Amino acid sequence: MTAPLAGRAVLVTRPAHQAASLVQAIRAAGGEAVLFPALAVKAVPAAQLQAALAWLRDADALIFISPNAAQFGLAAIGAPPPGAQLFAVGPGTARALAEAGVTGALVPDGQDSEALLALPQLAHVTGRRIVIVRGVGGRPLLADTLTARGAAVRYLECYRRVRPVADPAPLLARWLAGGIDAVTVASAETLANLIAMLGEAGAPLLATTPLFAPHAKIAASARSLGLAHAIATPGGDAGLVDGMIRWFNAQTDR
Repeated sequence: MTAPLAGRAVLVTRPAHQAASLVQAIRAAGGEAVLFPALAVKAVPAAQLQAALAWLRDADALIFISPNAAQFGLAAIGAPPPGAQLFAVGPGTARALAEAGVTGALVPDGQDSEALLALPQLAHVTGRRIVIVRGVGGRPLLADTLTARGAAVRYLECYRRVRPVADPAPLLARWLAGGIDAVTVASAETLANLIAMLGEAGAPLLATTPLFAPHAKIAASARSLGLAHAIATPGGDAGLVDGMIRWFNAQTDR
């Protein structure tokens, strides 16, 4: 039986240190993973985290919003406060916590702030001290909603997302020759960086290549930028690869 992604070259734009699992999943399906990180992650210096870490010692709950938050947050924290309730946005974040030896985090069915806020454990939080572990910047919805529900909320912004410096010429040459069949992006910021890194020469290539994102909001953001072939898939590596397989199968069946 032919592997479902046989003959397909998939552009992987994740940070270099987080690409391995998706690369493996693509290869397991018979595809070729082409690495071009469009996002890099750097730790915030420890000296800038001292106030947040001091407040965190008495926290009732910690919310890790991404695998990066798990990795860089635990590096800064050391270990969560005893008795603090832990939350992870998405199975990837929970997996990153578990790999660091931290288990028992509650995970919502969805992979965004809205899904987390729907958990009954966060419905009644009056008087609770909650720390949101995340990167610098981001959506305020989670903190605003928990504050409105009566919680005292602080951020531990432990990493910073930056645009990598890379020469796109080899990738563009391959792409122009028909050597890229699909693009994957995991965030709107990654997509914005990719567009900037590819420049004008890459715009028509992105516009005509199917782009797969593990969330409807990211796909909608891509379409708003003129990328009509943006497809939302289920979350996680398995969902992303399954979404690609289904899409390519549908094109073959036409």
